[in-house]
Amino acid sequence: MKKKSMLTLLLMPVFIFLLFAYFCPAFSASDQPVVIGFIGSFAEIAIEEINAAGGMLGGRMIKLVKADTGEDVTEGIKAYEYLNEKEKVDFIISGSIDDVSLGWLPRMAEYQTPTLDTWTSAYSAIEKVSTEYEKYKMYFMNCPTDYALGTQYVDFGKDVLSKDLGYKTTVIMQEDTAYGAGTFEFIKGDILPTAGIKMVDHIVYDVNTVDFSPIYNKIIKTNPDFIYLISSVKCVVPTSQYVKMQVPIPITGINVAAVGREFWKDTGGMGGGMSTLMPPPTLGMDMDPRTEKFVKKYQAKYKKRPVYPHFNGFNAYYGIYNAVSAAERAGGFKPLDAWVKEMENEDLKLYKDGKLWLRYAYWKPGEIEPRTGVAFTHNVKADITPPLDDGHPSLIVIQWYTDGTVKCVYPPKYANGQFTVPPWVKK
Repeated sequence: MKKKSMLTLLLMPVFIFLLFAYFCPAFSASDQPVVIGFIGSFAEIAIEEINAAGGMLGGRMIKLVKADTGEDVTEGIKAYEYLNEKEKVDFIISGSIDDVSLGWLPRMAEYQTPTLDTWTSAYSAIEKVSTEYEKYKMYFMNCPTDYALGTQYVDFGKDVLSKDLGYKTTVIMQEDTAYGAGTFEFIKGDILPTAGIKMVDHIVYDVNTVDFSPIYNKIIKTNPDFIYLISSVKCVVPTSQYVKMQVPIPITGINVAAVGREFWKDTGGMGGGMSTLMPPPTLGMDMDPRTEKFVKKYQAKYKKRPVYPHFNGFNAYYGIYNAVSAAERAGGFKPLDAWVKEMENEDLKLYKDGKLWLRYAYWKPGEIEPRTGVAFTHNVKADITPPLDDGHPSLIVIQWYTDGTVKCVYPPKYANGQFTVPPWVKK
């Protein structure tokens, strides 16, 4: 009798717990949120949509937690550590710039946290996945790498500037930054020789320059066929002064400010003629129906800059869907190997007018991109060989016109406008 009472006493807490769990479903796994960490990108809309549709993994809501990198490497590492150690995230989506991502990448390998990058194009990050797969297999990148971006740089110079327009000479006008110097070397070494274009002068300017008239006057005297601008910092000043002076030479190149809807207002309506290369999707493109719907939601939700999503905003939106879809099939973000395998098989396709328009799929281990001969393991599967019928070009070229409109002018598959020179240019 004593033994039976002792057994009952020992089993009573278990019995009570089972009853409590049965009648109090608040303790069920389905009510524990899936925690997604967010570093400087736009993923909220996708998460809101998924939660509104019933969540994931049998009804679990997604909890979004944020950390700010300040575009600083040290702060980026701290942000990555905070999301893992304090917030105990299941997955991280990042909008970090190249240097910041490369800074926290070793910490990611230690934490083994599934991570998707939506902004950086650093091939060195993807190279780590290719060469040290077991260590970095949890890393995916939704933006084409430098190699893939570079092929479109070359193609635009060859197909449009040289072949269509007959341009044979250029002055490269480059900001004095590490990015500017690196891009210049690539243009000088790869783009110009392939396109048969000769550089007749190279001008490096300080990013704090406020008067570009001496620079433009020097270029006018040199009289090249076109100006190739490389500007990622304080891009509005060289652009607006180009228009204000009505420099009689066409201009193209890289202008980061020109990818924002605010560009026209920031330049005081003096942005006409400027064109720039940018990863897709981006301003100026005709979008497929699903992406158009996202843009409308974005514009209704965000009233601060940027008022129109940049490419990383699109990448984050579709990247969340890919990551969650993979987690549904794998049973969660853990076990890691199961999620990685399912993520490698993700293939989100977007259609416009019945044709494949954009695609978010990833290169798998062992696959080699045929044009470059490079392994891009876990990089978005960019299509870099014309006619670009595989659904994700690495770059497009957009151009602002003097009436304030902006169109895609290259590549032909996505073009809804034509590359033109401003009316004051007589070349």
